[in-house]
Amino acid sequence: MPSTVIRSFDYDARRQALDVEFVSGRRYRYCPVPEQVAAEFRQAFSKGRFFNARIRDRYPAAELAPEPEDWSEEWA
Repeated sequence: MPSTVIRSFDYDARRQALDVEFVSGRRYRYCPVPEQVAAEFRQAFSKGRFFNARIRDRYPAAELAPEPEDWSEEWA
């Protein structure tokens, strides 16, 4: 089911870093997030509900710089 809050996420198992991008465009890195929690997040029916219950306020977070909308225009 698509989330109305979370646009996308990525997990780096080596660093136990979970990067979450919200529909607002803001991006955060949560760590150290255990691989099992990231796997359960991936499988969760409601990503937003799982995030609020099991990740938010449980792991330290740092806001990441926004990604450029279109790299090709920046380098043209």
